[in-house]
Amino acid sequence: MLTNKRIVIIGGSSGIGLETARLTLEKGAEVIIASRSEKKLKEAKESLQGEVTIFTLDVTDEIQVKTFFEKIGQIDHLVITAAETSSGLFLETEVDVARQLFNNKFWGQYLCVKYGAPHLTKDGSITLFSGIVAYKAMVGSAVLGSVNAAVASLGQTLALELAPIRVNVISPGIIDTPSRSKMSDEARNQFYEGMASKLPVEKVGKAKDVASGVYYLIKNHFVTGTVLHIDGGHILI
Repeated sequence: MLTNKRIVIIGGSSGIGLETARLTLEKGAEVIIASRSEKKLKEAKESLQGEVTIFTLDVTDEIQVKTFFEKIGQIDHLVITAAETSSGLFLETEVDVARQLFNNKFWGQYLCVKYGAPHLTKDGSITLFSGIVAYKAMVGSAVLGSVNAAVASLGQTLALELAPIRVNVISPGIIDTPSRSKMSDEARNQFYEGMASKLPVEKVGKAKDVASGVYYLIKNHFVTGTVLHIDGGHILI
């Protein structure tokens, strides 16, 4: 249980972050969720049961991030799921698009840890998010794979530098979340069915599958510097 524990979830208004908020609330935690969209935050709060506080936050804005953590004070666990991702062939991707991807997913997590870590209790934890393309090369994912690899390396090094605070990284595979909402229903279903047929578990993941991994990393006090692959065996094929 997480009774009397304060957990900050950056990107907690939808998908994996929202399911993590739901699960940790069920376990008794006080949850603070932050994301860019005030509308999504309000909708998320209405869908959750328990002690929830919401904040709008742009993780690419250093002043906003610093002020946010100063405002909320001491916390026990920090989970950073927020990230905008994109893909595209290397030679066809504009450099500014690549830089923006790093700015969102790498520098966003970097800033949250930099300003959040001083507010964590010594027995607390930080969970960062990498992804399958850091470990499995795929056409069109050169930039995203590089970002994910950078996040994983950051997390493992910080497990040493920030000790005894524990720092771990989750690498999700193909997860059914709103991040693919721009695809048509038909295209999305075909994509998921095609991927499920290739995976050892014969299905794609759900946000709650990843949320349970976050909860494991929060609760297990003997795990740090680990990259937890929640990908249905995708890394093996």
